[in-house]
Amino acid sequence: MAKDEAQAARRVEELRGQIKEHDRRYYQEAAPTISDREYDRLYKELLDLEAKFPELVTPDSPTQRVGGKPLQAFDQVRHRVPMLSLDNTYSEEEVANFYKRITKLLPNVKIPVVIEPKVDGVAVSVMYENGKLKYAATRGDGLVGDDITQNIKTIKSVPHQLPGAAPRIFEVRGEAYLDKKGFEKLNKERGAAGLPLFANPRNAAAGSLKHLDPSVAARRPLGMVFYGTGAVEGTALDLHSKIFTLFKKLGLPTHEDWWLADSVDKILNAIRDLDEVRRDFAYETDGAVIKVDALAQREKLGFTAKSPRWAIAYKYAAEQVETKLLDIKVQVGRTGILTPVAVLEPVLVSGSTVSRATLHNEDEIKRKDIRIGDTVVIEKAGEVIPAVIEVVKSKRPRGAKPFDFFKHIHGKCPVCGGEVRRDPEFVAWRCENLLCPAQTTRRVEFFAARGALDIESVGGIVADKLVERGLVRDPLDLFELKVDQLAKLNLGTDEAPRVFGEKNATKAVQAIDRARTLALSRWLYALAIPDVGKTTATDLARFHETIEDVANSKLLRDVTAYHELRADKEAAKQIADRLIETGFAEPSKSKADKNRGIVTQVGPVVAQSVLDFFDSAAGKKTLQRIKQLRIKPATEKISAKKAAELPLAGKTFVLTGALPSMTREEASAKIQALGGHVSGGVSKKTDYVLAGSEAGGKLDKAKELGVKVIDEAQFRNLW
Repeated sequence: MAKDEAQAARRVEELRGQIKEHDRRYYQEAAPTISDREYDRLYKELLDLEAKFPELVTPDSPTQRVGGKPLQAFDQVRHRVPMLSLDNTYSEEEVANFYKRITKLLPNVKIPVVIEPKVDGVAVSVMYENGKLKYAATRGDGLVGDDITQNIKTIKSVPHQLPGAAPRIFEVRGEAYLDKKGFEKLNKERGAAGLPLFANPRNAAAGSLKHLDPSVAARRPLGMVFYGTGAVEGTALDLHSKIFTLFKKLGLPTHEDWWLADSVDKILNAIRDLDEVRRDFAYETDGAVIKVDALAQREKLGFTAKSPRWAIAYKYAAEQVETKLLDIKVQVGRTGILTPVAVLEPVLVSGSTVSRATLHNEDEIKRKDIRIGDTVVIEKAGEVIPAVIEVVKSKRPRGAKPFDFFKHIHGKCPVCGGEVRRDPEFVAWRCENLLCPAQTTRRVEFFAARGALDIESVGGIVADKLVERGLVRDPLDLFELKVDQLAKLNLGTDEAPRVFGEKNATKAVQAIDRARTLALSRWLYALAIPDVGKTTATDLARFHETIEDVANSKLLRDVTAYHELRADKEAAKQIADRLIETGFAEPSKSKADKNRGIVTQVGPVVAQSVLDFFDSAAGKKTLQRIKQLRIKPATEKISAKKAAELPLAGKTFVLTGALPSMTREEASAKIQALGGHVSGGVSKKTDYVLAGSEAGGKLDKAKELGVKVIDEAQFRNLW
């Protein structure tokens, strides 16, 4: 070994020893002896030396807690001893009943119990063999959990190697948590990045541990509290209370505060004492756990099908406070749902200042009779945004009026001013404007729908999660997605992840690539241009080669100009002649039209709407990105002469019922491709009603008006 390398090796060992000792003092004793800056300096020096001399890197080095390569999916681990959940109780009376119950099962003996904090985190099992960390797993279903070893190794308070003579088999169980300060910092960073906030530290911890990329867990301030054991060989434990001393001896972080009690009164006093001190803990707690101390007594008490008879969890009531409701703001979610939020007079609750609370929906406001100016009771219960529980009606100010949701928003979307509609499925109001800046998910779903660009693999929950995870902010972002990004997409929750997978991701990217050259009519419809439905999109595509041609359409400008200049007969006639010559218009046959004007493929309202869209900042950006992404929709343009020669040219169809061998969407596309028009309603101007099985009122209307009714076979004969 060269002199420089030998010196580096000695210094590396010194630094590792110092860093591990500082980690122990910080995470296990909560008594650091150096500043964060000094700690970072030591860590940086070690990092630099290992980079310069990579042969000195060892698996147990503090720098290796950053985790390995991202995983494709989690392996499964079968617990040697089942990880059962505890029964919960919310009243002191039920705690008393629990103790009375176990004393009846074990009469005439003292039954001491341990009372310890219930950490609001994620249950984890960590297996050590001969002192070395072998694997770590989630609770899962109690019998089988996910292998999260790489993520657990990133937690600085979890030792990779136990010191001294550790038990041969030592399975320890505890709660992984995100500390309170770290949680606030993480949410600030996510908010600044435009990402959704975690609801509480528990969700954040779960999301970190179940992330397929261990480096994500490494960047988050995760901690661990061990409170019990599973499979153990090589040491004798007879009392649970002895475990805390053993854990400390082995360098495993555990509870600092716990109590022993052997009567109902002592148990209840311990629960109350814990409630007084728990808010000072680095982690969130939501209750107290009461466990029989003697392992021999536990064995006699046994288990029910779901939980041990020798333990119970007491949940503290969520803190409730009163404050004044100053206003109600309405937010628009990414699916277009309008959600009311209470603006509150700031008040301290559960350790943090709260100024907003969710009101859920219009029905909830009516049910609780919530009014602006009311004094309300709010409850945080560990969530970022608390809820309004009830109104203190005795403190209601005079003149407070019932809240009218529709009038409050002036009947319009508060973001875009678009029309809103009451959505019965969600018991909520929804903005109908797909171009509303707030509702990205709906735009992506519409864009990818079968009738648009047919990228169904990125619809529904996939679209929602793409937006939620910050991968897509605009439908065109889909064309920049890579297979590896989609493969890792979590379609589940942070607590219960469900990965999209490489196979599905590959199919999705292939579908996205195919969409680059789909027909122009599909693209015009997918862009959700106001007033442009499928029929209009088809009509526009027949007279324009590219999206740019539509954006700069002389035909559409002539349509708007014609209707603006109809009083000027000479000018109007010149425009009409041009439109007729191109086939975009034909002379009006209506007797009501005394001026013998023209009928255009699209009306003036639609024409202006299309021009306005592409003239807007959003429209210009869309055109620019389409060009940058090298998207080239297939042209459907045909000459006026050819259009007139198409077999269904000038014919109007209405469809009703189910056809034998084609969908109504396919039939509509065929009609439009052959020069015909598809209408939604039957009138005297309708040429044919194409009827299938279970036809409805449109068939009756056709018979009443004498409109010709045809089936699919007759329809095919028209070609």
